[in-house]
Amino acid sequence: MHSPAQSASRTDSATAALRRQILSGEASPGELLAESAVARRLGVSRVPAREALFTLEREGLVEFSGTGRAYVKDLTPRDFEELFVVRLALEPPAARLAAPALRQDAALLLDNLAATRRARSVREVTRLDLEFHEIILAASGNTRLLRLWRSMRGQLDLWLGRLHHSHQMQTRETLRETVEAHEAILECIRTQPPSDCERLMRQHILGWREWLPTPPASD
Repeated sequence: MHSPAQSASRTDSATAALRRQILSGEASPGELLAESAVARRLGVSRVPAREALFTLEREGLVEFSGTGRAYVKDLTPRDFEELFVVRLALEPPAARLAAPALRQDAALLLDNLAATRRARSVREVTRLDLEFHEIILAASGNTRLLRLWRSMRGQLDLWLGRLHHSHQMQTRETLRETVEAHEAILECIRTQPPSDCERLMRQHILGWREWLPTPPASD
């Protein structure tokens, strides 16, 4: 019999492994995640597999049907639009609020940019891209802004990863665009008024609008 600590560790490991499979695309959008199959896939018993599914449902990466079956979340055009609007609402004011603190200490952003330049896969670029934005949210000093953003972190990861892949961007091109945009934001934080950082972040987020999937025309 496992101790509570061992059980929690197994659940955490199973959750992390399944999260990686979903975000990497190894588990496809809309794929059925039967509890027994997930347990075999992750090499755990059904209890940690079940808990992993519930946790990832809360993160927005898994959804349950009316019959209780679990599936990998398949983002709809409306999901893409809603998450875009959320980023547009939260991140520009966060950049303005964070600018004074980050001007004093931009070490985390510099480390993130250095890691991004070394990235060798679209998945890695996506992870570091969102990490850059989370650093800014955390530096804003507004705990509610950060909490709201983090509550959607899983879906934002899925959102950005799917856009990168649907755009059919090569790793090098994704890397170049991400680094250039983030260097411009960092330079603004270092040298320009906070209000300019808010405007630049808004432009940065708006740049994704053209890549959002188009909803089907209504009859």
